[in-house]
Amino acid sequence: MKIHNAFRLGIFGGLGVLVALLIGGAFASLATILTYIGAAIFIALGLDPLISWLESRKWPRWAALVTVLIGVLGLFTGLVFALIPVVLEQSSRLIAEITRYVTTPRLLDELLAQVQAVIPVEVLDIREAAQAVLAYLTDPDNLAQIGGGVLSVSVSIATGVFGALIILILTLYFTASLGSMKRALYRLVPRSRRDTFIDIAEQVSHAVGRYVVGQVGLALINGVASFIFLSAIGAAYPALFAFIAFLFSLVPLVGTLSGSILIVLTQLLVNPESIATVIAAAVWYLVYMQVEAYVLSPNIMNRAVKVPGVVVVIAALIGGTLLGILGALIAIPVAASILIVIDQVIVPKLDER
Repeated sequence: MKIHNAFRLGIFGGLGVLVALLIGGAFASLATILTYIGAAIFIALGLDPLISWLESRKWPRWAALVTVLIGVLGLFTGLVFALIPVVLEQSSRLIAEITRYVTTPRLLDELLAQVQAVIPVEVLDIREAAQAVLAYLTDPDNLAQIGGGVLSVSVSIATGVFGALIILILTLYFTASLGSMKRALYRLVPRSRRDTFIDIAEQVSHAVGRYVVGQVGLALINGVASFIFLSAIGAAYPALFAFIAFLFSLVPLVGTLSGSILIVLTQLLVNPESIATVIAAAVWYLVYMQVEAYVLSPNIMNRAVKVPGVVVVIAALIGGTLLGILGALIAIPVAASILIVIDQVIVPKLDER
């Protein structure tokens, strides 16, 4: 009898492990789709405060919803038909400029000398580094890898564009049906706990929405300010680098720093004859990062989500490690949501004991 029970237990245990593996494999296969859905819900929650704001101004729900959706479509269309062609054109010019330097030994020598004048040779020997790069690029054994890498980048860009379209479509749908989705979710909660669940869920929803609006606002400030300043000092390709500043600033903590370093280094490569311009850009981003860290971000983000600084850093690191850029984006509102649940659910229960 004991053997029979042990055998049955083993069978059920094996089936449980098999089901768990199948579920894990299914989630792994659907990781990209789940990422699209998560990003769309995240953006939809960010648009919801705009709809609520219009409703508070006596707009009908349908009018506020239609206005926000038209605004999203208009913004996306504007990016495609206005900004993207400029960015692509300036990117082509940037690639052509780099190619001209690489294929003209005299210009390349002048460029390397100007860059070496800024960077001490003890830190980095620019000529030696350039020779190593050229040797790698001209090695026939590496051409297949380079071609495969270019193809992989092209496929990644195409996949990214397709993913952006999918996210846009899902965002429009989730924004339009967010209220009905919430009501359906609330009905799954027992009536005795429904009011408390609704209150906490609405607080979480509002925190996520305010965070999205705040982060996009910070990114817009960086992008617009970058375009104005880079144009004023005569920097190369201001529209392209303003767009880069906007995109990088969407990532919390390290986004602005990473984008600023990329912009300054690229300016040094494409505009080496004007070291003053490069230095001005570097000083600008150093000052802007201080203003963003101590003035803009506290005033904007503290109104959106109240999360301690150490929790912000830990959450962003964990989110970025698990889900990449998307994880870094959603980590802070998720941390804020967890703090709300702890404060209003777990702590009161502990106090009752």
